[in-house]
Amino acid sequence: MEIVRPTLFDRPDQVWCADITYIPVSGGFFYLVAVMDWASRHVLSWRLSNTMDAGFCIAALEAALRSGSPEIFNTDQGSQFTSIDFTGRVQATGARCSMDGRGRYLDNIFIERLWRSLKYEAVYLRELADGPAAEREIGDWFEFHNHARPHSSLDGRAPGEVYRDKCEKAA
Repeated sequence: MEIVRPTLFDRPDQVWCADITYIPVSGGFFYLVAVMDWASRHVLSWRLSNTMDAGFCIAALEAALRSGSPEIFNTDQGSQFTSIDFTGRVQATGARCSMDGRGRYLDNIFIERLWRSLKYEAVYLRELADGPAAEREIGDWFEFHNHARPHSSLDGRAPGEVYRDKCEKAA
């Protein structure tokens, strides 16, 4: 597997990233994975799971691939993302794999920032009783993030608008 380091990301579907975080609920927690486009900050797909296996990450990848495919796919070195099933599916699209250095959260700073915003703007403000409640809250927040939330790095535009516009121009 060739490891590449993306340096310039200026168009949708050039670089995607994925990461996992935990979501607290009453009596425990769930794991959340998201696939995001770097240039637009658009969340392409996400999945919630009560286990840390590669299956829910592959499901999120498959859902994201319905909207296109990246040139480079960046993740950390977690076992879900280094599994043969996951890397094989990424490489089957023609994308190259890019992996963060060990302990280098800044390599994937855009999705780390996404987690912070999601948790402080939605998750920590609500008492999530269970998985379905978490799924509803996260889904609503990602809808807001993608289509209504202005981003200063995107000239005040929402990620979904930037992703759609740049993809239309590239076509």
